Amino acid sequence: MGAEVSGKINDSFFSTSSRSIYQKFREVDLLDKKKTVTALKPGEDRAILLGLGMILSSVMLYFVLGITILRSYAERRPRSVWTEEGVCVVLNATVTADVNCSYNCGSECWRVSKYPCLQVFVSVNNTGRVNRLSHNEETHDSSSECFYVPRCQKDSTAMHAIIVNISERLKVNTQVTCYYDPSEQQEAVLLTRLYDHGVVFHSLLWPSCMLTGGALIIVMVKLTQYLSRLCEEIRKINR
Repeated sequence: MGAEVSGKINDSFFSTSSRSIYQKFREVDLLDKKKTVTALKPGEDRAILLGLGMILSSVMLYFVLGITILRSYAERRPRSVWTEEGVCVVLNATVTADVNCSYNCGSECWRVSKYPCLQVFVSVNNTGRVNRLSHNEETHDSSSECFYVPRCQKDSTAMHAIIVNISERLKVNTQVTCYYDPSEQQEAVLLTRLYDHGVVFHSLLWPSCMLTGGALIIVMVKLTQYLSRLCEEIRKINR
């Protein structure tokens, strides 16, 4: 009889001890989960703010590009006659007489400097027809004779070195990609175009990447929160 009572007491003691240990582990587990949730919440908020900031920045960049580069592209592109791409063979690159230019030296102050005029003549697609080569549309509009118009500055020696360097490079690379007027109304051809599809693509690339990255960050955070809630609900059901 005494042994029987002793056994019951021992069983009750071990049962109570087991429940107490289980409760302690349970409390520790719940505390760890709360700490994890508490730690994740600020991180998720910061990630969402980062994503929203990236989206807002990309929208502002789209706006700035829309009123600068894209607007200029839309205005100048229809008037551009240099639509065909070809291969130009450099026939002659000669530095001729100096050209006067003016630079800003302060408030309402302008002074005169000089740069050498580089004239470049090419043959488009080996047709034998000689055309004058200009650097881009702005160079063609500002000077009808010179290939490149440097930014005017006080140091004329520096401008002269720039022109000489361009001349030497054209003499080494005698075949270059150029753009010409297929109707042959415009005799000059261009080395580069300011407003072509490549410029628009590169202008919109970084804002688009930023917009996509911000949206992906927000989607990933929301997906993580959804999966976390789903796992918690499954855990409750299994209990």
